[in-house]
Amino acid sequence: MTLNPADSTIFGGLFGTDEIRRLFDDRRRLGFMLQVEVALARAQAALGIIPTEAAEAIAKVADPAKLDLALIRAETEKAGQPVMALAKALTQAAGPEAGRWVHWGATTQDITDTALVLQLRAALDFIERDLLALIRALATQAETHRATVMAGRSFLQQALPVSFGYKVAVWLAPVLRHVERLEQLKPRLLQVQFGGAVGTLASLGEKGRAVTERLAADLGLACPIAPWHSSRDTIAELGAWLGLVAGSLAKFAGDVTLLAQTEFGELVETTEGGRGGSSTMPQKRNPIICTHILAAAMGVEAQVPLLLAAQHHQLERAVGPWQAEALALPQALALTAGALAQAARVAEAMRPDVRRMRANLAITNGLVMAERVMMALADTLGRSEAHHLVQDACLAAMAENRPLREILGGNDQVLCVLDAAALDRLMDPAGYLGESETVVDRVVAMARALSKRHVPHPAR
Repeated sequence: MTLNPADSTIFGGLFGTDEIRRLFDDRRRLGFMLQVEVALARAQAALGIIPTEAAEAIAKVADPAKLDLALIRAETEKAGQPVMALAKALTQAAGPEAGRWVHWGATTQDITDTALVLQLRAALDFIERDLLALIRALATQAETHRATVMAGRSFLQQALPVSFGYKVAVWLAPVLRHVERLEQLKPRLLQVQFGGAVGTLASLGEKGRAVTERLAADLGLACPIAPWHSSRDTIAELGAWLGLVAGSLAKFAGDVTLLAQTEFGELVETTEGGRGGSSTMPQKRNPIICTHILAAAMGVEAQVPLLLAAQHHQLERAVGPWQAEALALPQALALTAGALAQAARVAEAMRPDVRRMRANLAITNGLVMAERVMMALADTLGRSEAHHLVQDACLAAMAENRPLREILGGNDQVLCVLDAAALDRLMDPAGYLGESETVVDRVVAMARALSKRHVPHPAR
């Protein structure tokens, strides 16, 4: 049994992904810390601070598979963090000559934060890959259904015709912005942390900055202008970005669930057999994937305030806020990754019911075309008079349950401006899509360009 469904063997396929779970596995987390310890030793050896033989001996024994997790857990309960136990185990494994140089000049938070950044880099590789997969799938759907006519709705009521491709393009546009935001935040986020006890690196004398720069280069990270032990804006920024991604996924999933309602029947999230079935109602095909996207998104959004509050670090090193990040950040990453993978699946497999879309457009007896008729009349009658004229016709059509075209066709004021052929043309929803198709073209073009230029690194 697990406390979080994202870690569950049973529910793990609905929340989170195996890749992110493995990335935050205890032994893998310790492996990132060992990677930092090894890189630190090698950077210091290159600068003549410690013997080269010691650095290589440290690197040779830095194997997370050989760590005693039970012992590290016991030591962590005493110290409040695992780095002391890790450094002790590495020191013993390296032997007395090399071991004395382990963790030289570093503090616990240097190792923990830099290891976290390495984890985040790998996690964002996975997330970036799935963002691009979602972009490609939505772009294909938007292009395919560029002119597939359906009802556009405001206040949950039919408003004007749109195309399904347009609706998909509106889902897609913020995802493109999320990729751009990710490109912008990475240089700020993926920075080494090395400052010693309070950030001054006093124990390394004049070589502190040189070690920091060499360590950053060896790990493929940026070098910050100042230690960020107590400046957590980049972690909070990542949390806010995850919340934005989750919000866009929730918008997408929420719309799919609305369109999949029996009364709409305009879209199914997947035609996969057995997906969304009911234990008692054989006819049901529930939008179960979108259900879990929505739940995961709410889980991500709940972590954002905690990560924002975790910026409240006191003085040079904090009491509480730093530890609170560990409660929120892995969960936000896991749930975002899971929701994103599920959203890509829906985007690829969803199928619009074109017949139902057309049928639903017809249920208002043509009222959905009232604006188009009003604007055509306004050229001659003026907007105010045209509005009142069409509004009266709409009220009559609703009261008498008659087609709006029939009401308008019997009105002399209308016929003085529009003949029967013009009215027939104006009542066709396919002719009143406005910029729907050009919006699709713009968004799809940007999506294609983004996919071509943006190739994510394989997860490290």
